[in-house]
Amino acid sequence: MRKRGSMGLAAAGWMLSEPAAAQAGVPASLDVVHLVWIAACCGMVLMMQPGFALLESGFARSKNAVNVLMKNFTDCAITSLGFWLVGFGLMFGTNPSGWFGTSSFMPNASSELVNVLFQTLFAATAATIISGAVAERIRYLPYLLGTLGVVVVIYPLFGSWAWGGSVEQPGWLRGLGFLDSAGGAAVHTVGGFVALAACIVLGPRFGRFGRDGSVREVPGHSLPLAALGAFLLWIGWFAFNGGAAEKDFSDLGRIVLNTHLAAAAGILGAIGLLLVRRKPILMSTVINGALGGLVSITAGAKYLGPASAVLVGLCAGLIVVAGGHLLRRLQIDDVVDAVPVHAFCGVFGTLMLGVLFEGAPLDAGRIGVQAIGAAVAAVWAFGMGYAVFKLIDVVIGLRAPVDHERSGLDYTEHHELAYPEFMTARTHRAIEPGGGA
Repeated sequence: MRKRGSMGLAAAGWMLSEPAAAQAGVPASLDVVHLVWIAACCGMVLMMQPGFALLESGFARSKNAVNVLMKNFTDCAITSLGFWLVGFGLMFGTNPSGWFGTSSFMPNASSELVNVLFQTLFAATAATIISGAVAERIRYLPYLLGTLGVVVVIYPLFGSWAWGGSVEQPGWLRGLGFLDSAGGAAVHTVGGFVALAACIVLGPRFGRFGRDGSVREVPGHSLPLAALGAFLLWIGWFAFNGGAAEKDFSDLGRIVLNTHLAAAAGILGAIGLLLVRRKPILMSTVINGALGGLVSITAGAKYLGPASAVLVGLCAGLIVVAGGHLLRRLQIDDVVDAVPVHAFCGVFGTLMLGVLFEGAPLDAGRIGVQAIGAAVAAVWAFGMGYAVFKLIDVVIGLRAPVDHERSGLDYTEHHELAYPEFMTARTHRAIEPGGGA
């Protein structure tokens, strides 16, 4: 087996006890500083939840804004409780088999609780990626059941393979030498491919595609909200990736600079491809270019040099534009282009970690291991995501009725409107509120 290199303990999810920290040469004072840093990162990563909420609600139509916000607000609660109860133990408990943890359920040991919170927020991020992709036609309560399945089964099991166990008993991917410094595969690839599966099970929004293959554009109601959400995500990503820093913070500067440069390059990559294709330079595409750059650098933020981060981000911007076009050609309706941003860019970034690894690029063995990890993440997440959402669809129904979709899920699912003084005439009063729940 390839010996695993040193990885950010916070991102990987295991921690040094105080005696082990002393043996590793980490001063106790620096260990405390690192603990405070991770606690601060928790607040910044939580800020990504309102970032997703604003982004997704802005990309949705006004009649569905409350529904999108409600999904983001409550999936954070559902996934946090589910991950604490079950997911953390499966992901980071004692892992003698290399496949799943068998301890640390409902963790309460004071020495690890900051890390528990940090990892809980990662789980919430993986789940909420799905929300925007399936917006405007999924029923509220079935959606929450789906996200619960993600956070107690799909996400923690892959996480146990990639990050779980110990040096002596690692998860099987970790034992191969698979690297993922902050979740490019574990969070974004997994979340993105579950989103793809959910979109396929649901089908497109009413009227999105014509029988002749034509695409009807459905613009969101507020690009300012979407842009503000993207900026919040960009800021939060410094903590999302920065939490993977070593305890002596020797690589923190590289991580945060790489994060920023990849986002900036993603914007330029998206704009460049739009210009080459002679398409309008859309704000929505530019936003997703930045997010694609952020996703693409997440796996390798601590393993790549700044020039490589720029290259990876630039290519990610191209992937976002081309990936969105591919989905529309296939008549897969992803409201916010979460699949190109998270699934496609997540796979790409995981592979580029092997290709551009600082100091030892183009190592065939490392590239092969990274390819295995990326492929496993994609196949596992898509297959299990399809099974979970299909089961929910068969048992209780996943999709809102057409008349509810036309009226808007704000009214039919929640009996609330985002802009009541402007939207009253748009609701069908014959539909009972809550009928779609």
